[in-house]
Amino acid sequence: MDELETSTLPSLDQGLWKRILTILWTFKKDVLILFSFMVTLALGDVIFPLFNRFALDEFISAQRYIKYIPLFALLYVTLIVVQTTMVYLFIKQAGKIEMNFAYTMRKMAFEKLQRLSFSYYDTHASGWILSRLTSDINRLSEIVSWGLLDMVWGLAMMVGISVVMLVINAYLALIVLIMVPILYVIARYFQKQILKAYREVRKINSMITADFSEMILGIKSIKTLTIEKQRKEKFSTLASDMKSKSIRSALFSSLFMPIVFALASISSATLLSVGGQAVLIGTLGLGTLLLYVQYVNAFFEPLRNIARILAEMQMAQASAERVLSLLDAKEDIIDNNHGEVYEPLHGDIVFDKVSFHYIEGEPVLKDFSLHIKAGQTLALVGESGGGKSTIVNLLCRFYEPTSGEIRIDGFNIQNRPLQWLRSSLGYVLQTPHLFMGTIASNIAYGRPDASMDDIIAAAKAVHAHDFIMKLDQGYDTPVLEGGAKLSVGEKQLLSFARALCAHPSLIILDEATASIDSHHESMVQEAIKSLLKDKTSVVVAHRLSTIVNADVICVISKGQIVESGTHSELIAKQGRYYELYTHQFEQFEEE
Repeated sequence: MDELETSTLPSLDQGLWKRILTILWTFKKDVLILFSFMVTLALGDVIFPLFNRFALDEFISAQRYIKYIPLFALLYVTLIVVQTTMVYLFIKQAGKIEMNFAYTMRKMAFEKLQRLSFSYYDTHASGWILSRLTSDINRLSEIVSWGLLDMVWGLAMMVGISVVMLVINAYLALIVLIMVPILYVIARYFQKQILKAYREVRKINSMITADFSEMILGIKSIKTLTIEKQRKEKFSTLASDMKSKSIRSALFSSLFMPIVFALASISSATLLSVGGQAVLIGTLGLGTLLLYVQYVNAFFEPLRNIARILAEMQMAQASAERVLSLLDAKEDIIDNNHGEVYEPLHGDIVFDKVSFHYIEGEPVLKDFSLHIKAGQTLALVGESGGGKSTIVNLLCRFYEPTSGEIRIDGFNIQNRPLQWLRSSLGYVLQTPHLFMGTIASNIAYGRPDASMDDIIAAAKAVHAHDFIMKLDQGYDTPVLEGGAKLSVGEKQLLSFARALCAHPSLIILDEATASIDSHHESMVQEAIKSLLKDKTSVVVAHRLSTIVNADVICVISKGQIVESGTHSELIAKQGRYYELYTHQFEQFEEE
């Protein structure tokens, strides 16, 4: 869990909000336009009571300037039209800023996720990440577009009211303004409590989102293991905890606003008492008293809004911290792409005393060395957990070695751009993954500019064309999420076609035949031959029968090569490979 997520800092983090406002300032033109609308709106709200004071003192009490009533009415109506227009423009502009800010934040977060290495996804659940991209960014966009900007309107109005009140009658003005420091002290206390409670709410909300995601992705396993009851109990515990923490957060919010209303009422009562006596003895006009009564309500309305917004900012700060923790996540893989153009990758690979660990103190590889000549097919076999997939992951730069180096064509891959390596890479996983779209778009996924002829040629080369043409819409058949309604073998053939269509120089097969049914096995074997032809390839093999024609077979155990050679050479040695092969052959015979 992130350090920021468990933080207990009690107050607003100015540095954090400065970063948020810096992002908001990227579309400063829209923000400045909105500020102008808000300041105009605030000035109008300050002027309205002055109009009322003038009408009461001059038209009603003193009955002067009667002939100017039509002009006064015209000005009053004009002010109403201006205010109405400002409200419309304010809402429209604030909505625009909200959408722009959410778009910018999601774009930044998505680009960051593309750059982060596998180690980040190893330690962060998909539900946790989804919560950052959805609910947390939504909350932030709302607070910066409506909350912070509403605060500017409130401050502008309070400053305008304070100036007018102090100019007209400083004594009455102080009766109103004395409540401000009292409210500030109360607001500080409640802000601390609200932030603490809301951080706990957001933390549990992430756990609930992750639980939902895990349940949806693992629904088949949950049903086949009949553990629905246990999952329900776990979720009920999280939901119950969420409810209690949310009630606590709402309690502090609900207590805060009545206190603000009470202070406003006290201020109004004091003003009426003092001002009323002054009216009775003739030292204060009735219009001026009405002006101050209106200003009290008008003054405390933005004050209440500002207090509410500060409370919402405290709650949104938890979201801001979590989004920024994603944007600030360390990128383990540094891409040395400075725009240079490099020669094509040929595929001569050297592991030179490479060491690696996922967890400190638990090495997976130690001083591992290996040479794969360009055009060779290398097979990696051995027990699970021996380091086979780690070798492949390091070769693809999904992780970086803790020591040693990996060279391709004589160059340390850490000194070359990721694009140079991965654009020449064809990777087929044990569990094939298809994207939403069509059969054709999935085959061309690694090469968007591929023509239909290229797509069909790749499909034919891996023997996928025949089953594709039997589908309702052929290559235009929609692919549902995860490739539903296609068998594992069919999905794997499409994965091979996708890899071949990209014209890779280096092929990685990570137990690509482990889940294939017997019906598709022969087709997959033919597909592999087409895919590996004249290319450097590394095959992590579960079924040893699939790698008998490999140029070199390495038996990996505890991060070391314990045997290497061709299939016939290793069988003749009757060592570890011989044991693995004969044991698997006997199992096949029994089946």
